[in-house]
Amino acid sequence: MERIYNFSAGPAVLPREVLEQARDELVNWQGCGMSVMEMSHRGKEYMGIQAQAEADLRELMGIPANYKVLFLQGGASSQFAMVPMNLLRGKASADYLNTGEWSKKAIKEAKKYGAVNVVASSDDKNFSYAPTQDAWKLDPNAAYVHYTPNETIGGVEMFWTPDLGNLADAVPLVADMSSTILSRPMDIAKFGVIYAGAQKNIGPAGLTLVIVRDDLIGQTVAGTPTMFDYKTHADNESMYNTPPTYGIYMAGLVFKLLKAKGGLAAMEQQNILKANLLYDYMDATDFYNSPVAKENRSRMNVPFTLKDAALDEDFLKGAKARGLVQLKGHRSVGGMRASIYNAMPVEGVQALVDYMKEFEQARG
Repeated sequence: MERIYNFSAGPAVLPREVLEQARDELVNWQGCGMSVMEMSHRGKEYMGIQAQAEADLRELMGIPANYKVLFLQGGASSQFAMVPMNLLRGKASADYLNTGEWSKKAIKEAKKYGAVNVVASSDDKNFSYAPTQDAWKLDPNAAYVHYTPNETIGGVEMFWTPDLGNLADAVPLVADMSSTILSRPMDIAKFGVIYAGAQKNIGPAGLTLVIVRDDLIGQTVAGTPTMFDYKTHADNESMYNTPPTYGIYMAGLVFKLLKAKGGLAAMEQQNILKANLLYDYMDATDFYNSPVAKENRSRMNVPFTLKDAALDEDFLKGAKARGLVQLKGHRSVGGMRASIYNAMPVEGVQALVDYMKEFEQARG
């Protein structure tokens, strides 16, 4: 069978080693006679799986002891509401950076619980860049500052962490890391809350990861549902209700694999290599175009257009015939998008570049 390279933005490609191990353990996990999908989440077998997954994640990301790791459900979209519910803490407003579609959705949801101050926005250039911090208008009385380090749809990534200076102690930094988590090292101590949907760099869809500093737990707005209170999940070790057990198991396999491959510093170097392969070729031709400012070009999600949009369907058809799938751009922006998360091998990106060259030679 021809090798298929899956460039989907999510649910995304998973490491082959993880899929093969999950296949081998599907019916009978480590000789216990059960699939992980059949285990009681209160049983020693599953509780050991979850504990090990958390331990490996803490080691990978360097998560300090004064942060809770929560394995939740509802996707990053549920966090658009949970963040203001848990972090407004009696304050009237929060700061948000607007860099694209996912920032816009977070802002819209936050407005249901308090006022939103948009510190800066890149909508003036169709969300093709991220405003540098000297352009931000921070509110010193804000409850928190929220940003999206990588916009999956627009392909805009910020490679620096906002510095809140003397506001940092009172105004926690919150990040939606759904499509950049585990792709490079981050200083967790600079954040109050980090959240991410799993279906890009962590594991299968259905699991949502939240990393939250202890002092931000237990101060919800009035009327917050029990399941939307971080304290509910922190106090019960993510087992207030039945957690997404199989997703956590799969995530744990990914964490172990990343450790074996050298951790997040090694992942960053590989991701730089892959991204450069693609961007360097596009910069060398006028047949393809990257709409994103060079300093903000995502290593995870690479949108691009053809010189003649009438060729898009032929391009996609030819790519599929070569085993290069899920390259169609998001419906809101069109064009193409190659998502090249941790699990995408260098060979996959090289195969895409080779095909792009062939298509240009034939149709340029």
